[in-house]
Amino acid sequence: MSQGNEGWATAPGGITAPQGFKAAGVAAQVRKKGCRDVALICSETPAVAAGLFTRNLFKAAPVLVSQEHLADGRAQAVVVNSGIANACTGAQGMADARRMADLTGELLGITPGLVVVASTGVIGGPMPMDKIEAGIRDAVAALSRQGGGAAAEAIMTTDTTPKECAVKFSLGGKDVVIGGMAKGSGMIHPNLATMLSFLTTDAAIERAALDAALRYAADRSYNAVTIDGDTSTNDTVVILANGLAGNEPVTLESPDYAIFLDALLYVCVELAKMIARDGEGATKYMEVRVRGASSEEGARQIARTIACSNLVKSALFGEDANWGRIVTAAGYAGVPFDPDKVSIWLGDLLVAAEGTGLVFDEERAKEILEGREVAVTVDLNQGDADGVAWGCDLSYDYVRINGSYRT
Repeated sequence: MSQGNEGWATAPGGITAPQGFKAAGVAAQVRKKGCRDVALICSETPAVAAGLFTRNLFKAAPVLVSQEHLADGRAQAVVVNSGIANACTGAQGMADARRMADLTGELLGITPGLVVVASTGVIGGPMPMDKIEAGIRDAVAALSRQGGGAAAEAIMTTDTTPKECAVKFSLGGKDVVIGGMAKGSGMIHPNLATMLSFLTTDAAIERAALDAALRYAADRSYNAVTIDGDTSTNDTVVILANGLAGNEPVTLESPDYAIFLDALLYVCVELAKMIARDGEGATKYMEVRVRGASSEEGARQIARTIACSNLVKSALFGEDANWGRIVTAAGYAGVPFDPDKVSIWLGDLLVAAEGTGLVFDEERAKEILEGREVAVTVDLNQGDADGVAWGCDLSYDYVRINGSYRT
């Protein structure tokens, strides 16, 4: 366990790292033969819960059902299928999403209203409910403290690797853990990106504090990832806090809130970075950091715009130090600043200052861009606020993957 910088430490495991959580991931033949595609997370006791969902007008049936179920701020289980999104499926899709909650609740001995439902995959197709119901039954039977990794694998679609993270820290003298898992690889853009993420904690925390912490962390993590500028119908981020750590409940006013917030932000940022590194067809991971801005929101907006630019992403893929594409994207981000004060770095190499290009070492620039991870820094020199975004390059494989996503 490696020590973190804010009084917490990274811990093994993901969503089952906190006390009182079990999970499972099983193969129900919904996605591909032999692939895990139904996941289940369950708390021993009802938990305080908060969620964030897609802003797309086309909201998938499981999103609508989960929004209903989380209205009272309580949940105890999350059931997920991959392969079929259950989006744009009308009344039958709503019935199928409710059936997933009903069956999960029945098998776990809890009310369906305590079950969050999520789906991911192809939009518009009917749900193979016979397979999904069988998968839910198998998942309930397979629930264990060791099942987090299998669950993280079961929510994948075009992801190449599961995404998990957990940290351990102290609140009021009690050991507390936050764990999480996520999926996302394509159709990724701020406003949650196209992704699913589920977070668990054994911290005792009031609903208002949990909701505020999730929104703060999501804005600075999931909403700072961009792969291709698209967002979907199914975006879902949910956190469950069962209180089994036994700490004094965290409130917005308590000193422990800042500690909890730092730990949650770390988990969400790490998961967001994993999504960026696993972008569809990606050969390079890109971190864009904007500093010297007049506001944090403005800095984040500029960083996201640069990371999303297809021309910036293409130059990154081609290992071309075309910093003009970076300033162009910054200029259309919709944030006012003085272009004549801007400096730009590729890695540690200064390529532009005071809004003007410099003579720089092209060989050194090539070395930087040949790396698997590339940092872009833009200093506006107009304030004290910083912002960051994560993304990847745009490769030939991105087109290949998405040209045959359904078939």
